[in-house]
Amino acid sequence: MNQALIDLGEYITDSVPDLASSSSIKLDELTIATSREALIRLLTFLRDDQECQFKQLVDICGVDWPEREPRFDIVYHLLSHRQNHRIRVKLMTDAQATVPSANDLFSAASWYEREVWDLYGVFFDGHPDLRRLLTDYGFDGHPLRKDFPLTGYVEVRYDEEQKRVVYEPTKLTQEFRSFDFMSPWEGAQYVLPGDEKVDQEADDG
Repeated sequence: MNQALIDLGEYITDSVPDLASSSSIKLDELTIATSREALIRLLTFLRDDQECQFKQLVDICGVDWPEREPRFDIVYHLLSHRQNHRIRVKLMTDAQATVPSANDLFSAASWYEREVWDLYGVFFDGHPDLRRLLTDYGFDGHPLRKDFPLTGYVEVRYDEEQKRVVYEPTKLTQEFRSFDFMSPWEGAQYVLPGDEKVDQEADDG
């Protein structure tokens, strides 16, 4: 295990125990857990402290755990060029609570927070321009939530008669199918779809 990351995690949790609730290392990656209320102060410490100097925000992403309460993780990935370390800051939230925007600390946060809002529906308080980023205006729902239907709610096409793009309710030409990716050489213990006629001919023969 990377001793430098162990020392860094202990340094952070000892320096700001009220901001960093825990630290853990998995697959040589350091994760610091925090809360919505402590997020901005922790990010400020990680950016400005001389032992940390995480000056670059690499990414912000969301994770949906629909069976858990609160259901969302918001994850921040930071990079320290000076110390040659990466760190992950993670907090838990739900769709009703707001997460403070990190836009004033890292200008890169603006687009990342818009993406999380668009795809997960987590609202970032204090964001200067929180609009959808990857989906269209008027899009219904947040497509990376686990309860969002695979087909979506509408489909888009260009109508030649109206000379414009039109939105229509999703219509499936066939129902979803369950595919069996077993190799035929493995020998299935049941009749594979489409082989019913072959089996019947074998019995007749």
